Formats: sequence, structure tokens, C-alpha cells
Amino acid sequence: MINSAAISLQNWEPVADRQLHVSVLTKQVIEGLNLRPGCLYVDGTVGMGGHAESIFEACPDIRMLICVDWDDDALALARRRVEQWKERFMLLKSNYANIPELLLSNGIEKVDGILLDIGLSSFQLEHSGRGFSFNSEEPLDMRMDRFGSVMASDLVNNLPVEALTELIRIYGEERWAKRIAERITEQREQSPIHTAGELARLISRAIPRKFHPRKIHPATRTFQALRIAVNRELDNLKHALDVLPDCLNPGGRLCIISFHSLEDRLVKFSFRDDPRLKALTKKPLTADEDEISINPRARSAKLRVAERTEES
Repeated sequence: MINSAAISLQNWEPVADRQLHVSVLTKQVIEGLNLRPGCLYVDGTVGMGGHAESIFEACPDIRMLICVDWDDDALALARRRVEQWKERFMLLKSNYANIPELLLSNGIEKVDGILLDIGLSSFQLEHSGRGFSFNSEEPLDMRMDRFGSVMASDLVNNLPVEALTELIRIYGEERWAKRIAERITEQREQSPIHTAGELARLISRAIPRKFHPRKIHPATRTFQALRIAVNRELDNLKHALDVLPDCLNPGGRLCIISFHSLEDRLVKFSFRDDPRLKALTKKPLTADEDEISINPRARSAKLRVAERTEES
């Protein structure tokens, strides 16, 4: 059953002030979506509303922007950011893989553009309380949707060492996966691993210091792997790539921002091989040095754009 619920604008209570999340590749997204007055668009990962706000600023006369996210906190913040356009947006709680069902349940068959930004926001990293950041002592949760059944702590404290090794190696592309999994197993035999900070320190000790990466924390890849597994991110992306082209009108655009090679590879091959789509970006669009200096998170962002071909 799809967990989708439109959020009432009248009953919303403002949340505490937060530093607004800076969305990546905004100019490229606006160009990629080919915004037109009177048309329908979907922001399938609205997050804190940065891209949604830019869409309205670039083309305030669009017919509607359907904003989807499965994080309740993010939706509340997104609502605040785009409230001035409340007659032209709809907020829905669900995963972007469910967009076809969400559209049909709201009487919409096709749209003119869909955006997915498959990455964590600064709010999720710094303020969610769910252990996404290795610099925190938050519970080792990592669920995007608080109603999800499996937490990162369940995987860390219960998976057999072989399965944990495979998870970290495949989803994190971590060369030290076996060593990390073994250290985790040794630690949990003494006491369970409860917090993100505890796990991050363990991982740092597991990787020989001379092999610590220069630009990222030693725990980055393992945390990525756990987050992907907890939220079934690759499964959701695969399903979305299969079903979203049928949600687009001919000439409609599908824009997907990814942040690591596993995601980008899936998008690349799907856009290349799907007869319903024409890839408009031979290589992914990336941030320039000016954007990276303002928003370092943009360094790893890759945007690919495809267009729905004419239907026969």
C-alpha cells in the first residue's frame, strides 16, 4: 500500500527557523526542465524546497508543481519555503517511486517535467536526529521515512559479517569493507553500537591511517552503504526509471541529480537504452567552481536530462 497523504495547508504550524538548504545545479535544472506557463511539473524529492522555489521564481505561471517527499520534517520546511505559491503547489508524502500512483489518485495522467534530486539535504545531515552524519552522537537510524521498519542499527548489530561486508563493498564501494565489517562484529560482541559517532570512530580505526581519504571522512562510504540499504535507494531508483517515462507528455523532461557512481550509472544506462526517452546530456552536467565554493556539496552532484519521445 502506498503511504501518501496530502498535507493540509490550513493546519500547518511553522517549524523552528533553520538555515535554508542550498540546492545544487539550480540553473541547469531550470534549463533542463524547459519550464512553460500552464504546464504541470513534479519535484519528486522536494526536500527543503530549494529547487521548488527556483522553479516558481523562473516560471511563476506554471499550472501546478506537485511536491513529493517521504520525510515529514522536510515537507514541513518545504511548505514554508513555497507558501507564497500555495495556489499552485501540492505537497504529498510518499517515495518518488510512487509518482505514477500519486498522479492518478489526484486525477492527473501526464505531466511535463519530473525532477529527482537523489541526495541528503543539509537539514537531514545536521538536524534530523537520525544519525546521517558521522560527526554526531545521534541514534543510528538513517530512515528517510520514520515509519520504515529497518534502521541502520539493525543492520550494524545483526547482519552476519559476510553480509555486512558485501553490503559495505557493493553499496559503499569501500575497499576496506571486510576489515570494517570484522571490526564492527568484534565490537558488537562486547556491546551494541548505538550512535553514528560511535560507528564513525570504529570505522576510522579499522582503516589504516595512511589510507584515510583526503577529501572525505573515512566513514563516508560505509555510512552511504547503510543509508542506501536502509532506504532501498537503488531499488527505488530502478523502479522509478522504469515507470516515470510513462508519466511524461511527449516532449516532457526527466531530470535526475545523483551523488555517487552507482546511481549515476543506473541513470546513464536507462536514459541511453530506454526507447521512450531521448538523452539530452551525453555527459552529466556538473557544478562549476563558483558554485562549489559556495556549496561544497555540489562537488559530487551529477545531472542527467532526458526527453520523452513522441508517442506512436
